[in-house]
Amino acid sequence: MKRDNKGIFLAALILAAIIFSFLTIYAFGEHKSSGFSVSAKSAVLYQPDLDVFLYSKNADERLPMASTTKIMTALIALENSTMDEKVEIEDAAIGIEGSSAYLKRGDVLTMEELLYALLLQSANDAATAIAYHIGGNVEAFADMMNDRAEKLGLSNTHFENPHGLDGEKHYTTARELALIAAEAMKNEEFKKIVSTYKRTFATEERSRTYVNHNKLLQLYEGCIGVKTGFTKKSGRCLVGASEKDGLCFITVTLDAPGDWKDHSVMMNYGYDRLERLCLTNEFDHVYSVPVIDGKSEKITVANTEGAYIITETDRDAAKEEITLVRYAIAPINRGDILGEIIYTMNGEVVKRVPLVATESIEKAEKQGLFNKILSIFDNKWR
Repeated sequence: MKRDNKGIFLAALILAAIIFSFLTIYAFGEHKSSGFSVSAKSAVLYQPDLDVFLYSKNADERLPMASTTKIMTALIALENSTMDEKVEIEDAAIGIEGSSAYLKRGDVLTMEELLYALLLQSANDAATAIAYHIGGNVEAFADMMNDRAEKLGLSNTHFENPHGLDGEKHYTTARELALIAAEAMKNEEFKKIVSTYKRTFATEERSRTYVNHNKLLQLYEGCIGVKTGFTKKSGRCLVGASEKDGLCFITVTLDAPGDWKDHSVMMNYGYDRLERLCLTNEFDHVYSVPVIDGKSEKITVANTEGAYIITETDRDAAKEEITLVRYAIAPINRGDILGEIIYTMNGEVVKRVPLVATESIEKAEKQGLFNKILSIFDNKWR
């Protein structure tokens, strides 16, 4: 075990973040040849934790998105309302063309039910009801959608409505739609809804059951979403998401006659190429460090968090190196960094895990510093 002075660690951790960011881009870039093809006019395979596209086809071509629009509609709703919020259905939301929840004038639904109708049933009337409730009208709500897209840094996406019916200025790209989906999947309520196959809402007056149009939930093991879409102009559109062993992929196809197969092929490619590897669980590494001039003679140092990396499946096993201070000088605060675990793969640093004080130790009121040092170095390391 190597031991070093306490002062190096903060700088090392900052440098490590820069190094790991570089390695991520270098190691996980898109392969020129994936070994498969898709039916879609435009498609991407995206790994959100690495922010890397592993496969793309015409990824930046502006195309209509149909009801995959509703991903952004739901995100705006979740960020601007509560699930138990009551929504009275206005005349403007009744009888909208396309998929429907068959809402009626005067119906009062919770935002939760409207979101299930929106994302499972792909109900255009539910989308319009949400737009009027939150934005006051469709145009104002579309402005909110566009503002949110701008905050995500998207330059090839524009919304005219909350449901995805064709519009001259209603478009996105496969790449940007994947980024929208990744942002939405950070919301636990959204993630819960799009992974649900069927949901019934019942009151004394009525009962409605919404069934998810996304067949990937049944066709692909690990599928957790996200949204289907179709118009004659857009063709079949689909955003998928899957998660296995903590590793998530987002797939997008626009104008794809064989969308179910396209997504399965892309997801399989992702899991064949990458894996999520556990480097250490929390408190796997626990050490005792001598303390100088403190009310306690020793302090426990440990990794208080587990560490994972996403790595290519054909890389060498990770190597581990421990660096720890020889001693700590009081006062010491819980969480102070006193060491680190350095993981390397193929000779490259891939992760640095801090070893921190698990308790606080106050400075002793009166201690003979010289005698304290002598007693510490008379003891054996353990």
